[in-house]
Amino acid sequence: LDVLVYTTEPLPEDVEVTGPITVHLWAASSAVDTDFCVMLYDVYPDGRAYNLMPNEAGMVRARYRASETAPALLTPNEPVEFIIDQMVTSNVFKKGHRIRLDVTSSRFPSFDRNPNTGDPFGTSARLAVARQTVLHDAGHPSRAILPIIPRAGSR
Repeated sequence: LDVLVYTTEPLPEDVEVTGPITVHLWAASSAVDTDFCVMLYDVYPDGRAYNLMPNEAGMVRARYRASETAPALLTPNEPVEFIIDQMVTSNVFKKGHRIRLDVTSSRFPSFDRNPNTGDPFGTSARLAVARQTVLHDAGHPSRAILPIIPRAGSR
């Protein structure tokens, strides 16, 4: 299981994040179907990291990226924007803490594994390795949108 980790520098002041979180993830996969999962963490100065998302949040299955009723498989290695938006939190990241976002392609056993083949689920034992590429350049601006609440007395 590979995890891509994005972590801020230590925060210079308290930062309140309250409300819905949206991640725009530009990625390409070698597979015709795969999953992308994100987790948001509060990282304490001593390195302890606390997940702020329930396990059932922050996941998209590629074939259902645009519609839950009209699945569409991926074209291998073609960049696609995945919007992961069924997340909400309320947390004050204290001064000196860091904000961390993990990106991975599995959240088993919270979600059934994805065999990455595009076959109907439960009909085949065939598995395929999915090699993921996450993009974050001017043409593929992957980003997390956090609802930051201004703090009393902040700039």
